[in-house]
Amino acid sequence: MGQCGVISSKTVLVFLNLIFWAAAGILCYIGAYVFITYDDYDNFFEDIYTFIPAMVITAVGTLLFVIGFIGCCATIRESRCGLVTFSAVLLLVFATEVVVVVLGYIYRAKVEAVVNHSIQKVYNEYKGTNRDAPSRAIDYVQRQLHCCGIHNYSDWMNTRWFIESKNNSVPVSCCKSSISNCTGTLMRPGDLYPEGCEVLVVKKLKDIMLYVTLAALTFAAIQNNRPKHEKQGV
Repeated sequence: MGQCGVISSKTVLVFLNLIFWAAAGILCYIGAYVFITYDDYDNFFEDIYTFIPAMVITAVGTLLFVIGFIGCCATIRESRCGLVTFSAVLLLVFATEVVVVVLGYIYRAKVEAVVNHSIQKVYNEYKGTNRDAPSRAIDYVQRQLHCCGIHNYSDWMNTRWFIESKNNSVPVSCCKSSISNCTGTLMRPGDLYPEGCEVLVVKKLKDIMLYVTLAALTFAAIQNNRPKHEKQGV
């Protein structure tokens, strides 16, 4: 009966370690998704510290892969020292996830102020070519988020690009995807996206930061509520 209980305990622990591996994969995926998305919006973000939560959660995911392996080996070999080390590292990971939650909350609150500070500068640097980063960033955002200008398409009339081009039009990226012959002319405002990009960029970045925070919070809760026999060792 006692042997059966030990085997059952080992099985549960190995299963939990497999769950940690799955969690590690999810955390690494979220971290990679955040980095890729920020790469598309980095011109609107001058604060490098905004990347910290994503970097930490990626590091946590990588660490979970390692400790999952340690936990499996310690369980199979019945190494009490290994299990103690495993539990100690898990405690460190839990603390790190709590830090990610706090940082995610702090930087999510800063998103709007940071974007408000930088977006006007980015639009003023627009040149209408794919060779410079601000132009690529603005065209990408306007197409992806279906927006035009900072608050609306009329903001383009105050930009250097609009004044110098003298063609009374906005970038083609402002054109609605359903309009095939749109040239961006202000003579046909109905062809343009009516909503400005500032609000949508802020919403997109806040949503990304929320994903990071919720992921860290969820896995921290899972770790904190894992079975007592895992916390104490086999």
